[in-house]
Amino acid sequence: MFKAVPSSYLVPHDSSFDLEKALTVIEDRPKKKALKKALQQEVQRLHDLQRVFYAHDRHSLLLVFQAMDAAGKDSTIRSVMSGINPAGCQVFSFKKPSSKELDHDFLWRTNCCMPERGRIGIFNRSYYEEVLVVRVHPEYLKYQRLPNSLNLETLWSERLESINDMEKHMARNGTVIVKFWLNVSMQEQKRRFLSRLNEPEKNWKFAVGDVVERGHWDDYMKAYQEALNATSTPSAPWYAIPADNKPYMRLTVARIIRQTLESLSLNYPRVDSKEQARFDEMRQLLENE
Repeated sequence: MFKAVPSSYLVPHDSSFDLEKALTVIEDRPKKKALKKALQQEVQRLHDLQRVFYAHDRHSLLLVFQAMDAAGKDSTIRSVMSGINPAGCQVFSFKKPSSKELDHDFLWRTNCCMPERGRIGIFNRSYYEEVLVVRVHPEYLKYQRLPNSLNLETLWSERLESINDMEKHMARNGTVIVKFWLNVSMQEQKRRFLSRLNEPEKNWKFAVGDVVERGHWDDYMKAYQEALNATSTPSAPWYAIPADNKPYMRLTVARIIRQTLESLSLNYPRVDSKEQARFDEMRQLLENE
């Protein structure tokens, strides 16, 4: 089974993660130009690794991205995965559940989107919304038509337990799970919201509800801390990535994904001797045409 790649941003597996000590920015970091150059190198390496990963066809890779609004999930996915062959990658963004999805358990809609062997699946938000947004807004539970015996005192710990069970099951069956929490500060989020409001070409990114949710910041941080502590495991680790500086964040995410793929000891499938002999026959037939 896959083991978490060591990193200073790895959320410990002993529930000791302290969100208040988690960094949102690294002061002593390379210049922007150097960060971009390093990212290009990582993207090329990811391109090469993904080709072998697809051919190897023994694992699937699930990348989960969670963050507060304006942390940079979309741009990070776009930048880091820019060299990946689209045939071997799929991205899903999970927003407000549909009526069909609400008729199932909270893991159903994401379980339907898990990546096949050989493919990389990316979740832009995920099943963790059910212990983050829904926890901050328990009034959303009324739309889920849960049993009347619902107990809010135990619901969140039960859902976290269900998530752990599901991730453990996926890992046992070959899915490598890597989860990124892009940790943006409240001050940087404010700056990015104002940029979206003040620059016309960014207006489309802004939603009034984003500022409303900002008013629940402390509740979200509490929910994140509990979720990360409960579900960062060796086979499904969380990485808390400083997100105030986007080039640094993207490079850090790319490196962790690259190191994860390298840890799998991937190789192209070998052809057995019998089939190799047939290949030799086909080669001779083609050459003699």
